[in-house]
Amino acid sequence: MGDAMTIYVVGYDLHPKAGETYDNLINAIKKVGTDWWHCLDSTWLVVTNKTSAQVRDELWKHMNADDQLLVVAYAPHDAAWVGFKKPNCSEWLKRNM
Repeated sequence: MGDAMTIYVVGYDLHPKAGETYDNLINAIKKVGTDWWHCLDSTWLVVTNKTSAQVRDELWKHMNADDQLLVVAYAPHDAAWVGFKKPNCSEWLKRNM
C-alpha cells in the first residue's frame, strides 16, 4: 500500500443464486477506501490508497466464481458525465474528478 490516494472505477456483473444477496460485497466496497460514489447500478467509484489488485482481491472474496469484476484506476482530470439528478451524485463527481 502506498500513501497516495487513487480513485478506482469498480464495475461488476453478478450472477446470484436464488435468494442470495450481495450485502457483504456492498459493505466491502464501502469499506475498501476512504470515500465512495454509487449512482449507477453496477458501478462504483472508490477512493483508496490500495492497489487495483488489492481492491480486486478484497472484493472478490465476496463474489461467486461465475461473477465478473473490473477495477480500473481513474485518470485524473479527465472525466465527463451527464444526467445525474441527485445533487449528491454530481457534487461528489465535481469534488473528486
